[in-house]
Amino acid sequence: MKTPEFFHRSAITATLWSFRREFLIVGIFSLLANVLMLTPTLYMLQIFDRVLASQSELTLLVVSLLTLLLFTIMAFAEWMRSRVLVSAGVRLDEQLSTQVFNASFEAHLSQGGASPSRAFGDLIQIRQFLTGNGIFAFFDAPWTPIYLAVLFFLHPWLGVLGIFFAIVQASLAWFGHRHTLAPSEAATQAGSEASAFLQGKLRNAEVLESMGMVNNLKARWLQRHQAHLSKSSDTQHLTHRLTGWSKFIRYSQQSLSLGAGALLVINGELTAGGMIAGNVLMTRALAPIDLMVGSWRQFIGMRFAFARLEQMLIDYPARDPDFKRVAPTGEITLKDVFATAPGRAAPILKNVNLSIPAGTVTAVLGPSGSGKSTLARVLMGIWPDVSGEVLLDGLPLAGWNRVELGPFLGYLPQDIELFEGTIADNIARFGEVDSTRVIEAAESAGLHDMILRFPKGYDTPIGEAGNLLSGGQRQRIGLARAIHGNPQLIVLDEPNANLDDAGEAALFKTIQQLKARGRTVFLITHRPAALAVADRVLLLRDGQVVANGPRDAVLAALKASHPAPSQQPQLPDGAAVPA
Repeated sequence: MKTPEFFHRSAITATLWSFRREFLIVGIFSLLANVLMLTPTLYMLQIFDRVLASQSELTLLVVSLLTLLLFTIMAFAEWMRSRVLVSAGVRLDEQLSTQVFNASFEAHLSQGGASPSRAFGDLIQIRQFLTGNGIFAFFDAPWTPIYLAVLFFLHPWLGVLGIFFAIVQASLAWFGHRHTLAPSEAATQAGSEASAFLQGKLRNAEVLESMGMVNNLKARWLQRHQAHLSKSSDTQHLTHRLTGWSKFIRYSQQSLSLGAGALLVINGELTAGGMIAGNVLMTRALAPIDLMVGSWRQFIGMRFAFARLEQMLIDYPARDPDFKRVAPTGEITLKDVFATAPGRAAPILKNVNLSIPAGTVTAVLGPSGSGKSTLARVLMGIWPDVSGEVLLDGLPLAGWNRVELGPFLGYLPQDIELFEGTIADNIARFGEVDSTRVIEAAESAGLHDMILRFPKGYDTPIGEAGNLLSGGQRQRIGLARAIHGNPQLIVLDEPNANLDDAGEAALFKTIQQLKARGRTVFLITHRPAALAVADRVLLLRDGQVVANGPRDAVLAALKASHPAPSQQPQLPDGAAVPA
């Protein structure tokens, strides 16, 4: 069977369409269960109109046993449709979890605000709705007209009364949809903002505590939290009012249908059994609508979660796993590159054009705020707002599968991000720990002897974010991680910021080794001593390239730009040009 065009929109719609067989099975079991829901009505009719009139115990026994059998089949149908939906929900998670994981991280990098945890929360919310009671209301709702038709068969006025209450409850559901949609979305957004603000500050708890900043930030969090509480309170008040009205309508329907049946019995237009059966049948006919009203908030939440997840999977589709590129050599080309950031009028990088041959070491210099760290992220393909072309071996960096490209890249950011695990896990990038490659990376970073002095050596846990290590130790482990596996392109952002003289000497030795292996290295630094290991120099000022070329030619041009013999020329960051 050909998949409709609508279901090609995203992976989640295509996956749901692949479960059409399961939904069909659920529909069949719902058909069986709803047909058997007529059993209590028929049983009451037999009891009041046949058993009590005939006084036959045998008839009562047979009718009761047959009723119990039908109830058993109905319970089996209810259980089976629940089991099918639960199994489908688990398979939905299994089929989408990997893609959601990859897409959420891509979205987080490109948007700077999309949370992977929220993406998985959306997937869980969809799965819970598909396996909860709310979905059954949609399978049972088509049976409401059939039950109403049976009411008309008992007596036309009972059918009219049933239609009246169905319209009232449907109107209540429509009213709830119109008036709870926007408040629910606003409350969810406010809650996400408050949670994200708090989580961001908890990552720097030591700084907050040490400088007495907790109360100041608590006041700012409290504003967000109170906004969330206010919007949630408004939504809950409206939901509770709708629930209260729904209960009023349901109880009124039960009593009035019984009263209407009694009136028809008094007038001789209905039997006593028909009166009781009509009351039960009308309650059953309106149960799906009542369930829709009760689960409307859950449905709205699922709808928002589905829309967010679907849009994310459309924006960041799964890459073809069979598509492989040739291993890069490390040649980098930037053409008309602009890098911007939200809330900033001027671009951070402005019209950057450069071409760096493979196998060279480029020292990137410039004053603070000139865009050096932004350039590092652009070279890694992780800066969200970039225009122009960033090419690796002549191919767009954005076109690479990041899982495939990752082993060919090494990156050491200014803020060293280590993760909970052992030293070996972090150096091996949490992949398979190859002892030979891990030790080789550690030795290249001048880290091996230091690691052996730890109680458990390479198996020493480093704590959350590496908080059990010093700044210099974290930086060396980050360097070892960056060069693990001998990648082709390595970007080091202030790699010697926390290093002592011995550590800096080990760093320069590592860069010379990488250069000897033909690796492309970008070294962002403020220390002129790093120029000794560089082949090229790239100078940035105010986001623009002011000099780019072989080291000796750039340094000669800088010296020539200072004609006064008594004045020592300066690099853009204020450091003296080495002789």
